[in-house]
Amino acid sequence: MKLRRGPDGLHLFDRNNGRNALFDEIQVPRDHWSEAPRQVSIALTNLCDLQCSYCYAPKHRAALDVDVVGHWLRELDSAGCLGVGFGGGEPTLHTAFVEICRTAARNTELAITFTTHGHRLVPRLLDQLIGSVHFIRVSVDGVGRTYERLRGRSFQNLLSRLHDARQLAPVGINVVVNADTIDELDALADLAAEINASELLLLPQQPTHAVDAIDTPITRKLESWLNTARPSVRLAISEAGAQGMPTCDPLPKEKGLRSYAHIDASGYIRSSSYAKEGAAIGVEGIIPAISRLRAAIGDSN
Repeated sequence: MKLRRGPDGLHLFDRNNGRNALFDEIQVPRDHWSEAPRQVSIALTNLCDLQCSYCYAPKHRAALDVDVVGHWLRELDSAGCLGVGFGGGEPTLHTAFVEICRTAARNTELAITFTTHGHRLVPRLLDQLIGSVHFIRVSVDGVGRTYERLRGRSFQNLLSRLHDARQLAPVGINVVVNADTIDELDALADLAAEINASELLLLPQQPTHAVDAIDTPITRKLESWLNTARPSVRLAISEAGAQGMPTCDPLPKEKGLRSYAHIDASGYIRSSSYAKEGAAIGVEGIIPAISRLRAAIGDSN
């Protein structure tokens, strides 16, 4: 198990089975806290073969160099990060996607996950990723015709890909919660249970260049659903949309950039994928870039 030191105590994590253990009775001096965020998402590329209107990813062409990513992963690993999640765009469109996953799993103790629209999870790619991925997140915004209208792809094909992906690693379902999907949360929870998904992650829609954040009535409807629904699958919600929701935080003192950071496909580190403020990661590495970003946004954690 990998050890992380932080304001909540000693945190042990096993990437092979997802188990966590927290020894919160142990007080770790601040100068011994792990320097890296607990989790980091990395947009390998801005490329995507879907055109969802609510997508946050920048539309200019950008992709990260495989050797640079490898260096960053080793730095994050040694500085106490527990896991990285590759995204985009569509991460499987990066020309070195398989190589990046294999190298990360072989050369670090990080949990390797990625978020995908799922339609490229064909047997050949899944075979190449055996032993290199610990968790897969698949974006499923609505079911049936709703999904096909929003994503422009076959829902039945997606179901086939979801079942195939379960043979590689545990799978979680992500859903952007908005006016189109709010009434299909029960159906999505049933789908998650049907494919034996490990988690249903709710992502309340955030403002982008094309759409606004979800409005108050939708937010209240989501809160009501969370208070009354009893799905058989574990629920999670993005930090950006969690305010006011009935949530449980096992690490209440590990906030801000100690908890999470996002690296975009242009090599800037940000507090989230939606944040405008960022710091370029130079030759000195990620930890100094985090320090500069922390100072810029007033993150005192």
